[in-house]
Amino acid sequence: MPIADKYFPDEPKAPHMITPCPGPASKAKLAELSTAFDTKAAFFIADFYNSLGNYICDADGNLLLDAYCQISSIALGYNNPELLKAAQTKEMATALVNRPALACFPSSDYYEILKEGLLSVAPEGLDRVCTAHTGSDANEMAFKACLMYQATKKRAGKPFTQLELDSVMKNETPGASDMVILSFTNGFHGRLFGSLSTTHSKPIHKLDIPAFPWPTAPFPTVKYPLEDHVEENKAEDERCLKELDHVLSTFPHQIAAAIIEPVQSEGGDNHASATFFQGVRELTKKHGVLLIVDEVQCGGGGSGKMWLHQHYGIRPDLMTFSKKMQNAGFFYHDPLLAGDRPYRQFNTWCGDPSKALIAKAIIHEIKENDLLKGVNETAEYLYGKLEEIREKYSKLVLNLRGKGRGFFIAFDMPSAEIRDKFLWGCRQKGLNLGGCGDVGVRLRPGLTFGKKHVDILVGVVESELSEMSNH
Repeated sequence: MPIADKYFPDEPKAPHMITPCPGPASKAKLAELSTAFDTKAAFFIADFYNSLGNYICDADGNLLLDAYCQISSIALGYNNPELLKAAQTKEMATALVNRPALACFPSSDYYEILKEGLLSVAPEGLDRVCTAHTGSDANEMAFKACLMYQATKKRAGKPFTQLELDSVMKNETPGASDMVILSFTNGFHGRLFGSLSTTHSKPIHKLDIPAFPWPTAPFPTVKYPLEDHVEENKAEDERCLKELDHVLSTFPHQIAAAIIEPVQSEGGDNHASATFFQGVRELTKKHGVLLIVDEVQCGGGGSGKMWLHQHYGIRPDLMTFSKKMQNAGFFYHDPLLAGDRPYRQFNTWCGDPSKALIAKAIIHEIKENDLLKGVNETAEYLYGKLEEIREKYSKLVLNLRGKGRGFFIAFDMPSAEIRDKFLWGCRQKGLNLGGCGDVGVRLRPGLTFGKKHVDILVGVVESELSEMSNH
């Protein structure tokens, strides 16, 4: 039995459109909401009470097959019955109404929640977890961990000097660090101050915000189809690794850590080879630089493995997560990455047991139902169908990528205008997809997406491409 049928026996059989999307009810509610809340980025008003499985319902009663899933953050479909059960337990109620300040007053069951949940899927070699609130927050905390770690090593057990204590209160060195975090071109790591300084996806993400003068290294620009550009892509890997080595060798301030996404999602769904990622890991070790792998969007099983970097055979020093886990934070091993004394890595909540309980339930379902096997089987079927579409509409569907990476499948279109028209047209036909980068279309279905959903998706995509090619 397909997993969606097990969870959602009443899931719609197909999209059902009553009005345009957004329709009159959505527009009216958006206008109302906009008087109190920023709605400029809203596609439509969602009716989550009537959304089910792989279908999202809007305020007008339209039912759309959702292959975007709240920007890749819905793992098991809308209103999954097992998650609803988890939400109604005494443990959940207690966590919600007594939200603990975990660093000072951790709950009596937090270790069990973590052990049975997040820690049970920790990447190899990373057996500790620091919980946080959002993906941006997770990356910020990982930066702090790396900066404090490197400074503590340099201090070699000595106490803070009076000069350090005095200067840091004026935001000056030596108390305020001049160490830096390296990132890669086109990467996206969040919208807080440190994470924005490592974000290079779109100008709109960063404009008007002060930024740290931190270094960047090139992320490969891969040519597709891969089999037709083997030597060119190999040369591109070598070029980027050579430049990374140069930056790591010559940057005037100590580079505490480098952060990289296994697939650059917001920056255009940019992929790179296992060889490149292995080279990054070797170079960071060579130069004594910690490696943070940002799995905020890539993690949680959508790639066919629990964590996408596992496709590359590398072991980072820290790995951040959020989105599909419905929880956030970073995994690590070295206890010194938690700070060498209290209150250095600290906020009131340090995460949320209610979100860790949802993560635990999601992880249980992934294991219990072997959902990663289903992702790989469905993704292979989906990629094959999209290859056929690429051949038929080769002037519109460009750079199809993501083979062997589960649902991390994307393609480009000739321009942003054409891409946006395509996404809008698909939405009118009952299919919700996402954009990324300047011209990219990305797929981000949940783990319950099956072959019957693929057939619907492919039908809508082909119909929209056919109409566009005829005009």
